[in-house]
Amino acid sequence: MATPTNPYKTQPERAFWRSAVGSRHYADLMEIWQPMQLRKQDRIGTAGSCFAQHIGNNLAARGAAFMDMEPAPPVFENTAEARKWGYGVFSCRYGNVYTTRQLLQLFDEAHGVRIPTERVWEKEGRFYDALRASVDPVGQDSAETVLALRARHLAAVRSMFAELDVFAFTMGLTEGWENAEDGTMFAVAPGTVAGIYEPSRHVFHNLRAAEIRADMVAFWERLRAVNPRARMLLTVSPVPLAATATQNHVLVATTYSKSVLRAVAGELAEDVDDIHYFPSYEIISSHPGRGMFYEPDLRNVNMFGVNYVMSHFFSGPLAAEFGGQPVVDQEEDPELICDEEKLDS
Repeated sequence: MATPTNPYKTQPERAFWRSAVGSRHYADLMEIWQPMQLRKQDRIGTAGSCFAQHIGNNLAARGAAFMDMEPAPPVFENTAEARKWGYGVFSCRYGNVYTTRQLLQLFDEAHGVRIPTERVWEKEGRFYDALRASVDPVGQDSAETVLALRARHLAAVRSMFAELDVFAFTMGLTEGWENAEDGTMFAVAPGTVAGIYEPSRHVFHNLRAAEIRADMVAFWERLRAVNPRARMLLTVSPVPLAATATQNHVLVATTYSKSVLRAVAGELAEDVDDIHYFPSYEIISSHPGRGMFYEPDLRNVNMFGVNYVMSHFFSGPLAAEFGGQPVVDQEEDPELICDEEKLDS
């Protein structure tokens, strides 16, 4: 067999910009990812930023074994009302897990190897879980009740990690606020939902690439220790930052955050056989899309964009298993629950 004249001669069509992107309509992109192996009976746990909810919603609508470890009690009028209290948003009622540091600390707390110094926040005589303040809009009547509910929640989290087949995690932010004493990272800054911001006690931390990779490697090792069959699906949220605590313009801060997360996710997927990356970030935010998948605020993703992303996710063998056509329309799509939006309210 003759040796190719250059190493690109054997590359497939999808490897060349002109044939794969430049000379075709954006709606006709093909083979943008190599689908992971996934069956309807695989138990799927989800966590992450706001955009992660779309993946869970679509998996559940297509008959996947979406894990709901903390189902809503029968006191809510409907699903939409229950979601405002954190039920059915993700596989457990932890609210948004925006950063890799939150994820790792959640795992460790659920398995009894760390106890955060700051677990309860107060506001106007009501008490809130500092690690998931938004899931309880009215708070509890005592700190003891908050801690009891958290213990129940952590038991559900522990069971999810032990029982899942696939963990789908959408990486959302590099920025977060920590307790200065023990490094516990919160989903929202103290004082935005509840609690009091104390500059001497609460510090801003913009995670670097090396820190994020270390967090994810540590999380992966811990997950496989309790669940050797677990696989992981990583995505990066295409939703820009609502606000930044850095000195940069929010556009610059967003570019930094998403670039770092995308780089780490790609490295992990290349280095570890059972970690997969799905390019929802690229599909929505890349310049060939011309911003058509965003709402007028240029931040939130419209339903056309969501369905386009899902059409690529459920492609190839996954289309045969789950069906390839969109099954969630504008009226049926649940309202996203996003803690970050409170920063700009």
